[in-house]
Amino acid sequence: QVQLVESGGGLVQAGGSLRLSCAASGGTFGSGGMGWFRQAPGKEREIVAAISWNGDSTYYRDFAKGRFTISRDNAKSTVYLQMNSLKPEDTAVYYCAARVLSGLAARENDFTSWGQGTQVTVSS
Repeated sequence: QVQLVESGGGLVQAGGSLRLSCAASGGTFGSGGMGWFRQAPGKEREIVAAISWNGDSTYYRDFAKGRFTISRDNAKSTVYLQMNSLKPEDTAVYYCAARVLSGLAARENDFTSWGQGTQVTVSS
């Protein structure tokens, strides 16, 4: 399995931006789809965005459309989540996830490797 380490979280004011990074090691990062999930206090973990193995296909939850952008650099074994126009309701722990198959996926069970998460807090 690939090992994943997220970074880039922090405290930001509403309307601000953050760029999350997820560095992968081991496994075969460049051949599998990737995803970003988040979990807010008291809520279930939910998909934010996903990307196919080569970056040609992406998926966004409705709340992320137009504000967030997922991308990947296979040469650096890294996936990114650019988050703009952040809102207090975006406050959550954000997790990076990897899957063995190459296509898009949005369910937790489709992913086999998970990072430890990075906290994003958006103040009003």
